[in-house]
Amino acid sequence: MRLGFTIQEAYLILLAGLSLLALIGTVYAGLALSRNTTPEKQARLMAVNARVRMAWWLIAVFTMAFALGQTTLLIFFALISFFLLREFIAITPTKPTDHYALVVAFYIAIPVQYLLIGLDLMSFMTLFIPTYLFLALPIIMALSKDSESYLERVAKVQWGIMLCVFCVSHAPAIATLDLTRYNSSGPLMLLFYLLVVFVSDLTASIASSFCGGRPMPYNVNRTVLGTLIGCFGGVLAGAAMFWITPFRAWQAPLMAIAIVISGVMGDLVINALRRSMGAERLAGEGDIYMTRGTLARLAPLTFSAPVFYHLTITFFILYKDAF
Repeated sequence: MRLGFTIQEAYLILLAGLSLLALIGTVYAGLALSRNTTPEKQARLMAVNARVRMAWWLIAVFTMAFALGQTTLLIFFALISFFLLREFIAITPTKPTDHYALVVAFYIAIPVQYLLIGLDLMSFMTLFIPTYLFLALPIIMALSKDSESYLERVAKVQWGIMLCVFCVSHAPAIATLDLTRYNSSGPLMLLFYLLVVFVSDLTASIASSFCGGRPMPYNVNRTVLGTLIGCFGGVLAGAAMFWITPFRAWQAPLMAIAIVISGVMGDLVINALRRSMGAERLAGEGDIYMTRGTLARLAPLTFSAPVFYHLTITFFILYKDAF
């Protein structure tokens, strides 16, 4: 480990840093909410609160994962996929004839995908949903003999599984990477990834509420200026954490840039999807419950997790000697 820290010490240092950021966000949101009364600012501050609550969940989960191992991490992310898919299906019109396809989505796709990660069968993990399940679901839905809006219904279920299960499952898959030759570890890489996502997301939320400006497309709780500041904060956090990764000092900011840009694209797409389905009336970023509004809160995760996983695989495992 660079800088002379052991993996355990690095883990504790990063958890302490995450706790400090969560505390700062909690104090800021609490003080700002008591002083701002305009609906627009209140909504943006509620989004800040949602990000802070997610940070405390991350702290609790990583503390358990540190003590209990990777199985805890897989169970947690499997539950996240379940709640994300449940919310996606809730905003997507389905019919009673889609029942068996949804049973497959919830009770076969999720457990099998995460079981493959737990068994370290990564080649099957990357093929199971986009190949075999995508071929099976249209057959299952065709057997219902309901051809009304058939293509649209199949596409919606497939797209929901792709986003909520396949893409999100790449996050715990990061923790399985063998990076011992770099004096790093998979769990530390996962923590690096999640901290970059979280710092970028929290900084963007705080900057949007504090600085204001022109709203982002499909997300009135984010501004263009706030998003740019959030991206800079995420890149800065990634550069500061290069010592826990296989990345060199100049490579860590580049990986962080890939994370924050793909995260912004995920937020854009998910919010466009929610609005196209009329989901602005449903739970959003400011909802007080952990299991509601997860699609809005975890939108950056859906795009950035597979991007970061495959970039790491490509440049630091498959073609490691070139770098």
